[in-house]
Amino acid sequence: MSKEDFSTHHFVSVFSEPAAKDLPKWVSWLRSFAPYVHLHRGRTFVVSCAGEAVADELQLNRLVMDISLIASMGIHVVLVPGSRPQIEALMKLRGLHARFYKGVRITDAEVLACVKEACGETRFNLEAAFSQGLPNTPMQHSRVKVVSGNFVTAKPMGVIDGIDHLHTGLVRKVDGEIIKDLLARGNIVLASPFGFSPTGEAFNLTTEDVAAAIAAAIGADKLILCVGVKGVRIKKKVEQDLTAKRAQQLIDEKVLDEEDVYNLTYALRAVKNGVKRVHIIPYALDGGILAELFTHDGVGTMVAEEDMESIREATIDDVGSLIKLLEPFESQGILVRRPREKIEREINCFTVLEHDGFIYGSAALYPYPEAKIGEMAAVAVHPDFQGAGDGDKLLRRIEQRARDLGLTRIFVLTTRTAHWFIKRGFEPAPVESLPVEKQRMYNWHRRSQIFIKKL
Repeated sequence: MSKEDFSTHHFVSVFSEPAAKDLPKWVSWLRSFAPYVHLHRGRTFVVSCAGEAVADELQLNRLVMDISLIASMGIHVVLVPGSRPQIEALMKLRGLHARFYKGVRITDAEVLACVKEACGETRFNLEAAFSQGLPNTPMQHSRVKVVSGNFVTAKPMGVIDGIDHLHTGLVRKVDGEIIKDLLARGNIVLASPFGFSPTGEAFNLTTEDVAAAIAAAIGADKLILCVGVKGVRIKKKVEQDLTAKRAQQLIDEKVLDEEDVYNLTYALRAVKNGVKRVHIIPYALDGGILAELFTHDGVGTMVAEEDMESIREATIDDVGSLIKLLEPFESQGILVRRPREKIEREINCFTVLEHDGFIYGSAALYPYPEAKIGEMAAVAVHPDFQGAGDGDKLLRRIEQRARDLGLTRIFVLTTRTAHWFIKRGFEPAPVESLPVEKQRMYNWHRRSQIFIKKL
């Protein structure tokens, strides 16, 4: 496909200003977007996308627009595109038959020629798309510089179970310093799933292997795997968050399908090598990368090396620390006062954040099973720890506890922090929407605002 083959109608079809009636919602959304821009600016993301995402012209254009957008926000981006469907199309054209062993392609000399051509075509199409600056499109005024090169040193996969994988290889080394230098100069780095040995021999590499290795070598903040599924699924339900420990348990318990195991294997490899977060999202979802990065709930599964000792359910030994944490917020009228005996009685409802034995955050869940709703209360993070996303961590844990109890919604009552909850998907609600027991206890003198979120 030549550069001139990119038609403008695909760009125009996804680029339109909001109608007048939608302006308030659009402005509100744009404002809610801002904190994530501040959070991500200056960070480094490695994005791996399946070959299907760049084989289709419309999806290719959308991917390029989204990558260009996040790069324009000051985020450093390395893009690793796959080429499997392109390789298979060339093999079919030449009458070649694919051979796989345990999901890995066996690359002989004829297949290697197809791999080289497919990777080259994919790189060319991406560079052409990034060069677009058509009027009345999201790419207008864009000045995107894309740099590619031989950043990856490869080695042969060798003989496995008696099967010689020939020109199929593994990543031996990544020149992370060159990649970091190119990123610092404002470039988007494009890395093909292809590598060379020190003797100049070429190898076909796995896209995820290259992406995970690059992410580890440059100390990326995030690795984003754009794959053919919606995320990691347990009984067809997508898991929003997984710790590395939990992810490994799921693999060991053999409750996941092969594709989820495959994706998690590379996610765990990246996390264990220092990558802070790995996101597994569907490539077919238009704007999936943006939705994952700039909304609270995201659209896929996030895997992280969380210290499980840092967030846990409270015990009776935590009562004194909880009182000390909550007291300043109660004095300011931000939280309702809770006597010691009440906290002791309800301690099983609390989740706490702990660092080196110091309780610095809390939240409680009070379930109303008959109404399938729960109250999130006593949300507090010590002032010295605020601004690091701990409130979001508590919210995710409370949401998970609520789901585990079969609840479908959670609500909060607040007088000072309405905007924080609105930005995280809570919507205003009347007193009548509360469970009957809670309606009877509602403090009309305090006049707390009510917000409800669907799980």
